[in-house]
Amino acid sequence: MSVFYAPEIQPDATAYTMNEDTSKYCIQVLRHERGDEVILADGRGHKFTAVITDDNRKKCVVKVISFETVPVPARALRIAISFTKNASRIEWFLEKATEIGIQTIIPLVTQRTEKEKIKPERLQNILVSAMLQSQQFYLPELQEPQAFDKLVKHNKDPQRFVAHCLPEQKTPLQQVMQPGKDTIILIGPEGDFTPEEIKLALEEGFVPVSLGDTRLRTETAGMVAVTLMNAGY
Repeated sequence: MSVFYAPEIQPDATAYTMNEDTSKYCIQVLRHERGDEVILADGRGHKFTAVITDDNRKKCVVKVISFETVPVPARALRIAISFTKNASRIEWFLEKATEIGIQTIIPLVTQRTEKEKIKPERLQNILVSAMLQSQQFYLPELQEPQAFDKLVKHNKDPQRFVAHCLPEQKTPLQQVMQPGKDTIILIGPEGDFTPEEIKLALEEGFVPVSLGDTRLRTETAGMVAVTLMNAGY
């Protein structure tokens, strides 16, 4: 059954009118018509099953026939990742991380970060599309960019990891994660974190971890980290 984004819908709604873009996609692209059942998601964990009552391609109207709240994940999985200069690569990461099941994405500004500004509207659309495609009902939170030192000094997640490339002793991520605990992992920029940043993270209680035996691009490391964190639960 097709899933559509309905951010303004209220839990007690009995009917809902899709915006023009969603209506066009529902009626013209997917060729839904009056009487078809669809699912609406508000990105906050609410799932609405509805029936199309007016298949207008600009203002599609549905009648809500059932409502449920999808349980909140038992743990919060967060990733703070330095955005790459190549926008398409980080957009690919955002899509895949959402499909896998990340809850929070933090653009991390480090000494070697090449891209500090983001286009939140475009990136938010990518997150929404990935949420719908993977039929999830919680939209990941894309936070404002944060400076590395500020984040590591103020983060209080029970499990805090930093993945870096320096030849120091590191433990595979999957071996040190504990189920059911909120977790954050730091992924560095092209060129890695500086030795000073790694030292600061360790002083603030972050555990150094390995994501495998090969050196990974930033966005690949991010995807591997999200996969391992999600598989660990």
